[in-house]
Amino acid sequence: MAESHPFLSDEWIAAARAIREEFKDQVPAGEPSVKLNQVITDVPFGEGTLHAHLDTSGGELEMETGHLDDADVAITLDYETAKAVFLDPQSAIQHFMAGKIKVQGDMTKLLTVVQAPPESLAGEAQRRIAEITA
Repeated sequence: MAESHPFLSDEWIAAARAIREEFKDQVPAGEPSVKLNQVITDVPFGEGTLHAHLDTSGGELEMETGHLDDADVAITLDYETAKAVFLDPQSAIQHFMAGKIKVQGDMTKLLTVVQAPPESLAGEAQRRIAEITA
């Protein structure tokens, strides 16, 4: 089993990038197109807040730090909620309904990502990244 790292730490981000790179050219087309900015608060290291984004508009899943200027939607959530949603994406609606995820922008774009069926290869990448998550 691979070494685990604290969720969203520099080491975790580097390891997650390496795993995603393995699957980069294997992810099937048809992913919903969305540009999503994330503000993750109460991060237990660094500056305490992490700005990140997810972008599927280019046909590949890009997850990186920093924000996009032309995002469709932005979410704000705390570290524990972000980790819970990452490890169990189906829990996103539950956390939203509980008020733990704040949304600004095009809610329909966000819902297309949350409700998209997990592809087997994307699911395998997700599983491998979850294994390195402490």
